[in-house]
Amino acid sequence: MTLGWPVELTFGDIGLRPIKQRDAREWRTVRARNADWLRPWEATTPDPSRDVPPTYGVMVRRLRSEAADGRVMPFVITYAGRLVGQLTVGSITWGSLRGAHIGYWIDREFAGRGITPTAVALVTDHCFSIGLHRIEINVRPENVASRRVAEKLGFRFEGLRPSYLHIDGAWRDHVVYALTAEEISGGVLNRWIEGPTT
Repeated sequence: MTLGWPVELTFGDIGLRPIKQRDAREWRTVRARNADWLRPWEATTPDPSRDVPPTYGVMVRRLRSEAADGRVMPFVITYAGRLVGQLTVGSITWGSLRGAHIGYWIDREFAGRGITPTAVALVTDHCFSIGLHRIEINVRPENVASRRVAEKLGFRFEGLRPSYLHIDGAWRDHVVYALTAEEISGGVLNRWIEGPTT
């Protein structure tokens, strides 16, 4: 067990729990149904002949191994007990940085219901509670829905990262939003419940 992991986080019908091998069927069903909708935002590899995308089982084993080493926190997002997305806290770094980034996706059927902002708020509060200091969200500039998640929760816009990640077959620019622990009094979830900042 590492600091802050494993953990389950909930608010009402919205939950985050560690991803598991037994989620395979439900995860694949949701991903298949949302393939076209998620494709523009999905990580790809610049060398597909060398970097073959992992199977679900391999992905989960890698994530769980990295979680055991304290480098990631891989969650599924649930709504009323149903798997509706995935959220990963990645690149966890301690020492003088004490930072991480958050990545997420949600089933299109459940988008726009406040599930993603609530999940991000829950996990950001958890990260701050275990001693992390800075959390980032990096998204493509065109991904208006994901940008709104960060903005609704009060993440600060910091700028552009040119050719930051290989997404949907090419190196893509990303915009970065960040939040530090001292910018929040009372928690991100409370801020979200009380009302969006923008």
